[in-house]
Amino acid sequence: MGTITQSKRQLAWVFDLNKCIGCQTCSVACKMLWTQDGGSDHMWWMTVNTQPGQGTPKGYESMGGGYRDGKQTPGKLPTREEFGGGWDYNYDEVLRGGKGRSVHLEKVAGSKTWGPNWDEDEGGGEFPNSYYFYLPRLCNHCTQPGCVEACPNDALYKDPENGLVLRNEDLCKGAQMCARACPYKKIYFNQERGVSQQCIGCFPRIEQGVAPACVRQCPGRAAWIGFLDDERGPVSRLVNKWKVALPLHAEWETKPNVYYIPPLAPAPLNADGSFNEGGKRIPESYLRTLFGDDVTGAVDTLKAEMEKRRRGEPSEVMDILIMYHWDECLGPFARDPAEIVWASNGAG
Repeated sequence: MGTITQSKRQLAWVFDLNKCIGCQTCSVACKMLWTQDGGSDHMWWMTVNTQPGQGTPKGYESMGGGYRDGKQTPGKLPTREEFGGGWDYNYDEVLRGGKGRSVHLEKVAGSKTWGPNWDEDEGGGEFPNSYYFYLPRLCNHCTQPGCVEACPNDALYKDPENGLVLRNEDLCKGAQMCARACPYKKIYFNQERGVSQQCIGCFPRIEQGVAPACVRQCPGRAAWIGFLDDERGPVSRLVNKWKVALPLHAEWETKPNVYYIPPLAPAPLNADGSFNEGGKRIPESYLRTLFGDDVTGAVDTLKAEMEKRRRGEPSEVMDILIMYHWDECLGPFARDPAEIVWASNGAG
């Protein structure tokens, strides 16, 4: 089994769930950059799912993996059907069948019954107090990555310089123990090549001082990248100083390094249509299932800082989250990728 080595520094992401609009720009940017080769058609290393929802693979939160009381507990291996996507439609019948408006576009028999965004915008709650929010997900580049420990061929490792979880595909034998061990189920299997693959944090870009595609391409300014030990950087301040950015499912004990600003929402409505200013549209009990008990303090801090700004008082938290200039999210990776002459097997 693999050995987890401690990295000198740890890169981390922060996503503001109050600014994510579910546009999928990060997903498509990642897809176009990294999963265009054979056998990767079903791979979406970056996904944005609606919460509450079953996500991708379908029902991943109950598939197991991670650690329990420090002991590794491998879980279920997701199936291609549970990852879903890649549907086939009756294009010929609709476009070239000469049937006019008597037919409509629909999936053909045998097409998959799930996909990364199958339950998009459904959410939870009941009218008029229904709610949902978007949750970007990628490899968490965990500090205690179960995938690294589970790999029987030493194909996975933590980069000693930046903490990214990387894979030597020459050593990967397709055992897929990594996918069983990952509780987030963000590892995919390339059947054509016989290897597992996952988000690599855009490490060729990182090495050149360029931010990952998911961060740089976000049109909503909802994503940040930076080192956790950089006390002046926005990531460290949001995670360590203000503690308003929280990991997803910390109880799985992998120490993930993707953090989230918990979502707020408009006040719920009373029966007469007036606002219940003291109520919460998104149940705190649900947020705790995702982000743990610390979410209460994070939400309280966010609301207090928002109120300070409304009173005209300064707020470091709000200054960071508002992001007055687009490159404030890039940390030390603000270099323009257009300046770089990339190698033929690299990425731009």
